[in-house]
Amino acid sequence: MRSEPAEQPEINLVDPTLYSDGDPFVQWRWLRDNDPMYWHPPTELPGFWALTRYEDIRTAYRDSETFSSAQGILLRPTDHGADPGGGRTLALTDPPRHGKLRGLVDSWFAVRSVRELEAEMRDVARTVVDAAVERESCDFVTDIAARVPLYVICKMMGVPDSDWERLYTLTSQAFGAGDPVARRFAHLEILGYFEELQDAKADDPADDLVSVLATASIDGEPLGAEDVILNCNNLLVGGTENTRIAAAGGMLALLEHPEQWQRLSDDPSLLHPAVEEILRWTSTATHIMRTAVRPVEIHGRRVAAGDRVTFWLPSANRDERIFDDPDRFDITRKPNRHLALGFGEHFCIGSMLARVELRLVYQELLSRSIRVELDGEPKLLDSIVVNGPEQLPVKLIAA
Repeated sequence: MRSEPAEQPEINLVDPTLYSDGDPFVQWRWLRDNDPMYWHPPTELPGFWALTRYEDIRTAYRDSETFSSAQGILLRPTDHGADPGGGRTLALTDPPRHGKLRGLVDSWFAVRSVRELEAEMRDVARTVVDAAVERESCDFVTDIAARVPLYVICKMMGVPDSDWERLYTLTSQAFGAGDPVARRFAHLEILGYFEELQDAKADDPADDLVSVLATASIDGEPLGAEDVILNCNNLLVGGTENTRIAAAGGMLALLEHPEQWQRLSDDPSLLHPAVEEILRWTSTATHIMRTAVRPVEIHGRRVAAGDRVTFWLPSANRDERIFDDPDRFDITRKPNRHLALGFGEHFCIGSMLARVELRLVYQELLSRSIRVELDGEPKLLDSIVVNGPEQLPVKLIAA
């Protein structure tokens, strides 16, 4: 049985090694019980308020009039300046512009559209798993979990098949834990790629997401080229990074709880609740930030206009006030109203797509009775932005 900390642990939510080598749930549990509106003092990052309870985060998500996304949704050093996407991308805008931007691409991520794509998505998952099985040993993160969502979003965006591997390499470098200079150059190359692609689509539009953005207008004004590029990058990141980590984190959870994998093998109809539990359990977006645009009081603490307020989603999704036995991984958990994909105005536009991608990856392994075994020590990401496996070496053994 879990032992509760007898006294306040040292609170430092912005130490990346906490997520790769420590146990952030000790700190979050203490904060939920004792200081649910915690002022986190400045470090190399500016000071901020930390919300750790489910209901507080859900309420703040709904209140876009108080908590703005336009000044950035992630903690960043003050000397980095404002986020260049602020007020311009889907993730970093407030109503009414957020709704207008969302309206441009919403239909592409609707249930009907995703279902129409499902056969092609299944082919992608089969091709990726086939290649991994042929090698027998692979890194589940890079060889399976990263490729499926990347190939799918590339297809939706109108990226030519011949460029998929180029973007796979660039996104691997951009999201990896390597040299920060190399990561920055990879991000710049991705932006440069979309600059060329949006130019081509503006001249010769097709039936794809980049063409929609390249030819779009809001309130009678064409979407500027830089806004198109930033939104393309936003769609690529949003369509790949969290799904990649959730798929890999879900596989790790299933390997650590083999009885749950066996239940799935015995009853594939459990895949739908299993995907929801994987999303809750992995909660790959570690924090989301908002900026208060007017004073507000939460748990007796006065938040001033301009203060940063952070939502710690893995904490919310383990809140004992909402979830029974929250530290238990249970693929049959119901109800399971997690916040892994956000809530309110900024509920993840690709939520249905992510769910289908996760289901298809596991379905492909299960339907072919492929045995998955660890083939080395997993390595977790050293990051305060996303959490989960960076490397997950496995053996895939075909029946």
